[in-house]
Amino acid sequence: MPKKKKTGASVGHIEGPAPKTAKSHHTGPACLSSDDPAGLFQSLIHPMGQKEFFRDVWEKRPLHLQRSDPANSSYYQSLFQLSDMKALCAQGLEYGTDLNVCRCVEGKKKVMNKVGRVNHNVLNKDFHQKKATIQFHQPQRFKDELWRIQEKLECFFGTLVGSNVYMTPQESQGLPPHYDDVEVFILQLEGEKRWRLYSPTVPLAREYGLEPEHRIGTPTHDIILKAGDLLYFPRGTIHQAETPAGVDHSTHLTLSTYQNMYVVMVIINTMGFLCPLLCTGITDGYIFVSWGNLLLDVFPSMLFDTMQSDISLRQGMPRRHLLGSGGDLDAGKRMADMLRGLGDRLESGAVAPNSTEMRRDFVTSRLPPYTQNEEDIAPSGKIPALKDSVRLRFRDHIVITVEPNQERTDEATELVVFVLHSLRNQREVHMIGKSDPEEEDEVSQGLRFPVSHLKALRQLQEVEELTVAELELPSDEAKVNMALALWTESLLEVCETTI
Repeated sequence: MPKKKKTGASVGHIEGPAPKTAKSHHTGPACLSSDDPAGLFQSLIHPMGQKEFFRDVWEKRPLHLQRSDPANSSYYQSLFQLSDMKALCAQGLEYGTDLNVCRCVEGKKKVMNKVGRVNHNVLNKDFHQKKATIQFHQPQRFKDELWRIQEKLECFFGTLVGSNVYMTPQESQGLPPHYDDVEVFILQLEGEKRWRLYSPTVPLAREYGLEPEHRIGTPTHDIILKAGDLLYFPRGTIHQAETPAGVDHSTHLTLSTYQNMYVVMVIINTMGFLCPLLCTGITDGYIFVSWGNLLLDVFPSMLFDTMQSDISLRQGMPRRHLLGSGGDLDAGKRMADMLRGLGDRLESGAVAPNSTEMRRDFVTSRLPPYTQNEEDIAPSGKIPALKDSVRLRFRDHIVITVEPNQERTDEATELVVFVLHSLRNQREVHMIGKSDPEEEDEVSQGLRFPVSHLKALRQLQEVEELTVAELELPSDEAKVNMALALWTESLLEVCETTI
């Protein structure tokens, strides 16, 4: 993967009572200032607590949080403003890739994109004279504070977090009524916007969809979002939004997570292993973290492992079964019995649900750690020795997987441990994809160890610190070598000694 460059600019059916609005009376701003992922998310939903949010709101119903604190409104506005577009256009933005220009006309989306690079004067004319909405894609690629916020939220959720900024002039609407495949957090940055939300026709939808006006009924929520306010609604919630008369323009930031961007299929590879095949569209394949997708990911390897010990799964199918004649009439019952047996083995711990592809996809596609200096992710401090106490760095950016060794050419199965990380991921292509389609597709950054090192790696994950000598490996040489490999990759540091 190419070296990371610095491009940061200074610059469900909705049930129960519909209007759930909380008003903040805190003495200080609910700014997203915490370096702790849980603390940052807490400030996002303040004054509601996390326990209440995930019990009563998440994936269930919309929530409007009114923020009357001027300091909070000022902080939100600092995240992005309409006036930022002039400097950004000078960086060579492209229509389609970096932004869309659109307007809702008679209930339909009218795309007004030009071809090639964005000229700010033309963009400004479309905005003010043609009442077009500017949809700016993934501003965290350019705004350091959004990079920081979204990187922490990716640590909190354990899945990708994308964003878009929508700038809409007064008495205009950018998009027709629709629903999304994402959990949505909307931060109103400038001006005001009127939001109308409707009961979903597809609760917790897995894909984007349009809904005509005659199908959506009356709104469950009719909200004026003001600067500093937050609005959350689950994926599948039908919505439309417009800037009211008398408001010069509206700017809001949409933070989105739990997105579905590819379908997992199962194939048999040349070595006889069941493997996921990732079918991607125009992006790099961002996983939708639902239970169904988890089953699609873990089931093939669990089934293959069980076949090794369960002879019933290795027995041949009835003769002529694939021809649809002369088959076993009880095939459905037999498969149901096998699935129940697999479920029992899973529940007892006899087989493990290893979500290898989902983990790889996340760590490969997510934002790198937020830092002002590239040196912050270089190897740090002294080289570890046997007696040194050590700890992992960037814990939330490390994923450990156990997989077949793909470099072997014989038929023997050998498992290896991969320590994958996102330290050198490219912020510039986050949620966008590679800028050069001919660029070699590297899986991720990381290290490979023998499977015998798994227990020692888990030790490092589970404790705050330990000495190199305490690592559960057969020799002092193996302990030092593993510590040195992790340190060289910037994943390990020697703890400071206290006197």
